[in-house]
Amino acid sequence: MNAIAAPALTASDLAQAVMRGDRRAIAQAINLVERSAGDSAELLGALRSRVGRAYRIGVTGPSGAGKSTLVARLAAALRLRDQSVAVIAVDPTSPFSGGALLGDRVRMSEIWGDDRVFIRSMAAREALGGLAAKTIDAADILDAAAFDVILLETVGVGQSELDVAQAVDTTVVMLTPESGDGVQAAKAGLMEIAEVFVLNKCDRPGSDTAFAAIRAMLNLRSRDLPRGEWLAALVRAVAEQGSGVDDTLAAIDAHREYQQGNQRLRLRRIDRARRQVLNLVAERVRCGVALRLSTPEFARRVEQIVDGIGSPHTLADELTNGVEQ
Repeated sequence: MNAIAAPALTASDLAQAVMRGDRRAIAQAINLVERSAGDSAELLGALRSRVGRAYRIGVTGPSGAGKSTLVARLAAALRLRDQSVAVIAVDPTSPFSGGALLGDRVRMSEIWGDDRVFIRSMAAREALGGLAAKTIDAADILDAAAFDVILLETVGVGQSELDVAQAVDTTVVMLTPESGDGVQAAKAGLMEIAEVFVLNKCDRPGSDTAFAAIRAMLNLRSRDLPRGEWLAALVRAVAEQGSGVDDTLAAIDAHREYQQGNQRLRLRRIDRARRQVLNLVAERVRCGVALRLSTPEFARRVEQIVDGIGSPHTLADELTNGVEQ
């Protein structure tokens, strides 16, 4: 005899289960927003009144800097404070395919069994930045599920991978003594987004030189900052051994207190909501335009551009006519 499938939860029922902290419901809700399922907007709307209590910390840095190790150590330290922790790890591969993803998450094995820790991997897919397109929605779900702290670990950093700062309340940038990270930090604009720098693997040769270089850049930046502005903290660490984790957490705490003391945290969250709306609008416009561009008429017009008839700009104007008004 075939088992009768349980009826699917409505968006409202699923939202209620998420707010109760039901882990299966949380996972199901994140699946919905990743797939952009039809009722995901309704779900997120039903959760909205419970969003805004969690503190969001982003951890980014070049591949091999030790991000997963630091995130696991930070989660363990937060649990010692009796705070619940959710981790979103954005990976370059599908969260269902294994491979390097599984190897990376082994570093978080020490917190896997804790029922007040929730770990979710998300695939970066087509996202240009270090965060998957649906990461903020997933963080909103975890926020509504009453986690105290949400840790977002990104794929890496680069010119197009600085969007982490727009999704979190405090941004931690990890660097290592190798590969001229101090110079790369300046080139990539990380000086502008980092609230906390963590120089990891300080047991390796060259760490003193790298630390001094980053400190010198911070000192130069401090001259251009208005009085009272936050200057990024700099922490030495050997995350694998747990060294520097408490100092990193103390720096995050200091930045949180700074923002709460002058309304910067609220302003940052308002800016995040504004960017979220803009991103959603841009995504919908892009999808609508792509759909029109695939019709026979516009496909022919694209071919004509190659033959010197018309131009990409003219066609783009036609496709977006009315959007800019």
